[in-house]
Amino acid sequence: MSDFTTRPEIRGTFGVATSTHWIASAVGMSILEKGGNAFDAAVAMGLTLQVVEPHLNGPAGDMPAIFYSARTGEVEVLCAQGVAPEAATIEHYTQQGLTLIPGSGLLATVVPGAFDGWMLMLRDHGTMSLRQVMQPAIDYARDGHPILPRVANTIAGLQEFFDTEWPTSAAVWTPGGQAPEPHALFKNPDLAATYDRLASATGDTRAAQIDAARRAWRTGFVAEAIFDYLSNAKVMDVSGARHAAVLAPSDMADWRASFEVPLSYDYHGWHVYKTQAWSQGPVMLQALAILKGIDLGAMDPNGAEFVHTVIEAMKLAYADREAYYGDPDFSEIPMDVLLSDDYNAERRKLIGSEASMAQRPGRVPGFERQAEAYIQRAQRDFNVGDVAAQEPTMSHLTEKRGDTVHLDVIDRWGNMVAVTPSGGWLQSNPVIPGLGFALNSRAQMYWLEKGLPTSLAPKSRPRTTLTPSYAEKDGTQLVFGTPGGDQQDQWQLIWFLRFVHFGTGLQEGMDQPLFHSMHFQSSFFPREVKTGEMMIEADIGSDLIEDLRARGHRVTVADPWTVGRLTAALREPGGILRAAATPRLMQAYAVGR
Repeated sequence: MSDFTTRPEIRGTFGVATSTHWIASAVGMSILEKGGNAFDAAVAMGLTLQVVEPHLNGPAGDMPAIFYSARTGEVEVLCAQGVAPEAATIEHYTQQGLTLIPGSGLLATVVPGAFDGWMLMLRDHGTMSLRQVMQPAIDYARDGHPILPRVANTIAGLQEFFDTEWPTSAAVWTPGGQAPEPHALFKNPDLAATYDRLASATGDTRAAQIDAARRAWRTGFVAEAIFDYLSNAKVMDVSGARHAAVLAPSDMADWRASFEVPLSYDYHGWHVYKTQAWSQGPVMLQALAILKGIDLGAMDPNGAEFVHTVIEAMKLAYADREAYYGDPDFSEIPMDVLLSDDYNAERRKLIGSEASMAQRPGRVPGFERQAEAYIQRAQRDFNVGDVAAQEPTMSHLTEKRGDTVHLDVIDRWGNMVAVTPSGGWLQSNPVIPGLGFALNSRAQMYWLEKGLPTSLAPKSRPRTTLTPSYAEKDGTQLVFGTPGGDQQDQWQLIWFLRFVHFGTGLQEGMDQPLFHSMHFQSSFFPREVKTGEMMIEADIGSDLIEDLRARGHRVTVADPWTVGRLTAALREPGGILRAAATPRLMQAYAVGR
């Protein structure tokens, strides 16, 4: 393996922060320098990312976090995935002639989750005041930041639509009737005012102040502005029609972010932790379980055999995701079987020398209908036409630019946090007047048919793609993740396998060519399947690409440095900290000392 890297791997002992935007990483480090811990830094970074990458996440989006607390010695998950509204029934949607939930607009909106999640993290694990962690985001929204070319281009591409259909968005994103120029100073004074007002919440204690801000969001001025707007709004969405929201005041008032126990799997001495099956997180654990009995270490980590084997394992794991995953509070998920050695030994036997063109979920006793239902869905023609997916994640590999966001942070006390915020993009819904942000579109991940783990059901969580990671071995601890929709656990898996089997450095692994499968059903409208298709970066080499094609893979070749946006941070047993960030898109950075 080459020791060449595009940038140094950050090393230190005081703290490290890494994210998909250099401003957010710098904000996180500034919080650590002021005495805050990793949780304080993560919250400040997350709120800042809403300002500097608004085409990728927002206050009314969602986020899962996975973290290690030095105080408790435990690994936990924070679930800030909002649930479907009480009125979001399958009948309500099908009566409007829909077979899929649109990928944008008010019908796609679930309870906003991100802000409450950040506040819960800050209250229960942070140390700093609400004002201290919110001030950087307020400052950047009020005083401006140099807008990324990808944000400017996204706004420019939507300007006519905003003017015609979403005028409240036009007022925020095209001030004075003009889309911002790349790198120009861009301000969002309405969002600054919203966050400044929330940061001014009062309480007798630090916790009481944070809870007051949560109430102001949930039932106070934020909720009032949202429902004043929704009371008579009908919004054009990707279905080509205007629809009203199903979200109601009681939905926001009743919901809270929460902590829960993660799933875990042991792989070559590493204990890998992921979310429960309301996210796709377990799919990486399943892929590891399938690959566990294969000697990957004997392969070239940038060779055709490695790429083929990993692609085929991911196809099998993702087929099970589609058949069996969903909100465990609403559906029985046979995760004990899906992560068992016996089950995955049988799955492993399905990996052959040629690319599979079949959708092959495993058969779990008592759950056979779900496997058959997935195969039928994958073959179904929804007659939605040639529509771009409504998750902006992969569009930078086609005709547009976009992604989700991710951050990792470790402090000098050993607290470690990984978060993948998303949703509430500027493309998802009109801006709420006076608030400076839009609602989310996460409901597009439900199915409008009954009896499935991912069937639309009031108060259930959509099966999100957001999936941060934590792993540990012999005192070494690692947090990592990436934006990327359905590709998140694929890119993380590839990076982690190279790290485990070949001793690849954090930065070195991020610099190496990445690939992913598009064989399974997409989580995003229009839910397409691209049978046998995979994407790989061109710098892997033309000979390898031809080898993959000879094995039957339908290969799309991406430009070098265009696939994946990984970041990672590691703590060694002696206290040395390390961090890295992908060079792709030229905006993610790791900092530390």
